[in-house]
Amino acid sequence: MYGWNGKFLRVNLTKHKAVVKEYDASMARNFLGGRGFAAKILWDELKPDVDPLSPENRLIFAAGPLTGFTLPSSGKLVVAAKSPLTGGYGDGNIGTYAAV
Repeated sequence: MYGWNGKFLRVNLTKHKAVVKEYDASMARNFLGGRGFAAKILWDELKPDVDPLSPENRLIFAAGPLTGFTLPSSGKLVVAAKSPLTGGYGDGNIGTYAAV
């Protein structure tokens, strides 16, 4: 899991602040992949009635577990949020060097 270092950056665009936070290794094992991390964070932090277009929504950028590996096409980056289209979980992923 070269793409993870036990830390993530939390950026609050409303308050113009950024803080480095640490996560437990069990999170990496239990929610493998950038998509798993993003889903876990959204599940834990969003109330069901949050408007997807409000500042309370989260926009998560999460690297995949093989990011930084020397294999072709192994680096992935997931971007996830509460979808304005469906009101549920929505994500997309990017390959190549975007995740590094």
